[in-house]
Amino acid sequence: MAISHISDTARWVAVYRARESRRPDAAFRDPFAARLAGERGEELAASMKPPVTFGAAMVARTCLIDELVAACLTEGCDAVVNLAAGLDTRPYRLDLPKDLPWVEIDLPGILEEKSRLLEGEVPRCDLRREAVDLVDERARSALLGSLPGRRVLVLTEGLVGYLTEAQVAALGRAIAEPPNVAWWITDLASPRIQAMMRKSVGKDLGTAKLQFAPANGVAFFEALGWRALEIRSYFKEAVRLGRIPLYLRPFGWLPEPDPRRFGSQPWSGVTRLAAVRWSG
Repeated sequence: MAISHISDTARWVAVYRARESRRPDAAFRDPFAARLAGERGEELAASMKPPVTFGAAMVARTCLIDELVAACLTEGCDAVVNLAAGLDTRPYRLDLPKDLPWVEIDLPGILEEKSRLLEGEVPRCDLRREAVDLVDERARSALLGSLPGRRVLVLTEGLVGYLTEAQVAALGRAIAEPPNVAWWITDLASPRIQAMMRKSVGKDLGTAKLQFAPANGVAFFEALGWRALEIRSYFKEAVRLGRIPLYLRPFGWLPEPDPRRFGSQPWSGVTRLAAVRWSG
């Protein structure tokens, strides 16, 4: 079964959060994931055959971003903007200040579906949703020019991999421009990992093409006006959580590739970036 729209990727990934949440030793609990994934998500997960470590990577990604959001809050973050929020449920499941503004941005269809499925559920923060096409530069500029807060965190989970390098560069510069944006949390894959994903599920992704995987890793973002505060590997985290098959765990003891020069080595993970003006 092929993905028919980019929003289907959110349903597919929600299945892995639901599966993790059912484990007695769950690394996190997302009580809404199964509802949001729905039958469509389960069908996609059953038919698609990503690399054997993909599910573990999605669990690790959730855990790591949870940690990095908490780090920003500890350092004074007073607003969160989640671009391409999809079916993320952090406003409902994380321990957040009740008055924290949290803005979810995505296409109208997925936001309407999410609002309907979560009707009656109470977020733990001051949540609102806005429909914006992030590829539309004018709409994106208007959004980023009206962000709440004085020290804002921008989150892009599962977004940049589907954009071109030019689109990511434009997005990175646009996020860095507002004076109140202090941090950006985003995921990242090496060319080797991206090639593995294209080979295994490329045809199933339909129009949701995997594109962005810079050979220079976090240096790509640093050239746009960001400084890497933390660089965290999905594989290392998944080994720590015990979610990687036993026969692959010894690879977790090997040194990681240079995050600014991946070469032909496989790597995927998440980085917490600071706007240069906030990180001096």
